[in-house]
Amino acid sequence: MNRSSLIEEPINPSAFARPIELYVFIDPLCTDCWSLQPLLRKLQVEYDRYFTLRIVLRTSLPSMNLQCTRDTESTDTCDKAHAAFPSIAVKAAEFQGKRAGFRFLSKMLEYSFLKSKNVSSFSILLEIAETLNLDIDEFTSDFSSKNVLRSLQVDLYLSKEMEVEQAPTFVFFNGNIEDEGLKVEGLYDYSVYKQILEELVGKSLTPEPPPNLESLFQRFDTLETKEIATFYGLSEKSAERELKKRLLQQNVERMAFQDVTLWRKKRG
Repeated sequence: MNRSSLIEEPINPSAFARPIELYVFIDPLCTDCWSLQPLLRKLQVEYDRYFTLRIVLRTSLPSMNLQCTRDTESTDTCDKAHAAFPSIAVKAAEFQGKRAGFRFLSKMLEYSFLKSKNVSSFSILLEIAETLNLDIDEFTSDFSSKNVLRSLQVDLYLSKEMEVEQAPTFVFFNGNIEDEGLKVEGLYDYSVYKQILEELVGKSLTPEPPPNLESLFQRFDTLETKEIATFYGLSEKSAERELKKRLLQQNVERMAFQDVTLWRKKRG
């Protein structure tokens, strides 16, 4: 499993500035992928100058078929649901920018695992796109386009070439295109991924200090209390106390679920 055997596609020149390429395979309907999110965010904030990240969708379907995409072309799309729709929607969001794709995936996981919404329903996916202020006309058009199907087929091809059989799975590549990728299946402690990065880079890595809270919310939209505490080296109680101050100042909004509290920047 090396990159020279993968699909031929243009390489982003900026990738050469970072020594590691990281592919993260995710199933949008997988519970472990919700648990993965805080870990991946922390990795991005602290060490993303060392790696380029590509999220690869490993759909829960055995294979992607044309019919699920054709179904979206009818006028009553909003009444439809399909197990492939979450993956299609993430790809449609990505067409409005890589960050839009990340934010859509994050919000979709929130809807699925915290709000218990059926993210296989197009109407719910459209609601998510509206919440994130995506261009709805563009999103709807891309959702039913053949370009989305092609993009998903590339992801399925990557899963096959890298022999990825479960989600989540991390695959790390170093700067040598002929070297085998290092595959890590399942979910592990954050320190494991940090150690792998250090071994591949060949030196001890210094984490970037976290940006201010406003910048974090611009990047990730919503954050758990525990995540925020971890970013700033605080206890959860201390983090919640600081967040409550901002809540009183109407700088943030709080969303409480069963055992998770999410925070986001106050919206006008």
